Amino acid sequence: MLVVEDDRETAHFLQKALKESGHAADLAGDGETGQSLAEQGAYDVLIVDRMLPRLDGLSMIRELRNRGVRTPVLILSALGEVDDRVKGLRAGGDDYLTKPYAYSELLARVEALARRAVPEEQETRYVVDGLVLDRLSHRVTRDGEAIQLQPREYRLLEYLMKHAGQVVTRTMLLEHVWDYHFDPQTNVIDVHVSRLRAKIDKNFEKPLLHTVRGAGYTIRDGPA
Repeated sequence: MLVVEDDRETAHFLQKALKESGHAADLAGDGETGQSLAEQGAYDVLIVDRMLPRLDGLSMIRELRNRGVRTPVLILSALGEVDDRVKGLRAGGDDYLTKPYAYSELLARVEALARRAVPEEQETRYVVDGLVLDRLSHRVTRDGEAIQLQPREYRLLEYLMKHAGQVVTRTMLLEHVWDYHFDPQTNVIDVHVSRLRAKIDKNFEKPLLHTVRGAGYTIRDGPA
């Protein structure tokens, strides 16, 4: 667990209680530190106080979700009105517990979130129409015909096929395919998409890789 709480007494109480319940817990005293730890660590659940210094809890959660961190989040807050809970859930929280709370309820909610977070077995093959990407052999075929891809083209196709039917933005591609931020004006994405399209679509009747103007790209069976 990661407990993001600026009240030291509360944070240490939660850490001790979680340990006694069989869970290991790290602590962060502000939103920026919490965000950094959440991005680096493989946590089962984040327990996040809403009112935090440097970066408030909801902003921290939004930023994590924008960066692709999907770890379940339990929000703790003294703000318990319906609108407050709705804001917390819409920011990316998975559950919302109002202060004061019983530790037994917090533990039950945390453990429920942890059970939900157990990852499903990863797919080893992605298929869109006749296009097949085998993650075990790194082999790509379309209608049974082998397609030779460069490593970056393969990663690009893998990410697009993992999110088949969804619009993938340029920012998502830069972060997940290139692993760091390029100048947004760079044409590296356009170049690689063009090369990939030439290999998987050019000699086939139906295009699968589509440009969604002003939004990004998608792979799907049918028009974008």
